[in-house]
Amino acid sequence: MPEKGKNKDGLRVAGGIQKKTNRKEGNTGVSGLEFHKSKGQHILKNPLVVQAIVDKAGVKSTDVVLEIGPGTGNLTVKLLEKAKKVIAIELDPRMVLELQRRVQGTAYANNLQIIHGDFMRVELPYFDLCVANIPYNISSPLTFKLLAHRPAFRAAVIMYQHEFAMRLVAKPGDQLYSRLAVNTQLLARVSHLLKVGKNNFRPPPKVDSSVVRIEPRHPPPPVNFLEWDGLVRLCFSRKNKTLGAIFRQTNALQALEANYRTYQALQGAGGGVAGAGGASGGGGGIQSLGGAADDDAMDHDGDDEMGDDEMGDDDAMTVDGGPSARGKNGGGRKGGGRVSPEFKELVMKVLTDNGLDTNRSSKMTQEEFLQLLALFNEAGIHFA
Repeated sequence: MPEKGKNKDGLRVAGGIQKKTNRKEGNTGVSGLEFHKSKGQHILKNPLVVQAIVDKAGVKSTDVVLEIGPGTGNLTVKLLEKAKKVIAIELDPRMVLELQRRVQGTAYANNLQIIHGDFMRVELPYFDLCVANIPYNISSPLTFKLLAHRPAFRAAVIMYQHEFAMRLVAKPGDQLYSRLAVNTQLLARVSHLLKVGKNNFRPPPKVDSSVVRIEPRHPPPPVNFLEWDGLVRLCFSRKNKTLGAIFRQTNALQALEANYRTYQALQGAGGGVAGAGGASGGGGGIQSLGGAADDDAMDHDGDDEMGDDEMGDDDAMTVDGGPSARGKNGGGRKGGGRVSPEFKELVMKVLTDNGLDTNRSSKMTQEEFLQLLALFNEAGIHFA
């Protein structure tokens, strides 16, 4: 028998024996399901926050709503109260069963469709509105898969990691302004709705979250998204450097000249060149803007000790199809061909004649990037 005032582990407690607690209790829900942080499972438990998200989403009684990662269904149930139908995509089979159990026998059972699968792999059905508390580790590719979906939806109201959300809504000149903001805001209007503290989740994540509203632009801009991606990647390789400095890099010039010669050869052979809107219609090129490698990557700020004219070639961002894409042993930067003086002069002429050589990517708007791409294309210079 343990001494009075002590439990069986010998720990003295006030008022008698201390009950043994489950260390994983904070990671489980009311149904006893264990949530896995490694899979991005952070269930929103605060009903006031859930209701605020539904209210701000503006759900209509005629809406088909897409939910990504419904978990145990706290948000799902509230959406079912307002929408015509909810389509929930869930990867975890335990959560699928819990969601089915939760609506079974209710008036909403016939209004819920559950797709058991990986959001990034399934073919999305038609929907009017997307409302979701998503796994943060796929934020970027998930966002651009949504934006590439056709027909376009009315709006998406999504819970992101707070810093990612701030990068989405950043404006030119903001510290967090990056390729992510430029690409997203090219395709949609984005706005920050509310910040959500980490203690509103079970289990709590390490960071705070934010809810963002995304409204796709109708129609999408008439731009070749592969070319756009090549240009923006290059410009944000050193976002605080001038365009004049960025476009003097040997690596970038080699890649651009290779594309230039290819396009000239195609035109000479009568093959023609795809127009600016070639990749805009179906949204196919849009998904490439949210590559998985860029999820958490911040663009270089270029605030180093080198001047604009002293940037080394190692700082160059590869243009699609360029020499450095072949690696060190494939005839790349140092062993590759020289850039012709005529081509270098052509590139600089596009920038200087239009007063763009002193512009910095960190302060340029989508309209200015679109103008830059159009001017280069007019001169026969392409980025993909």
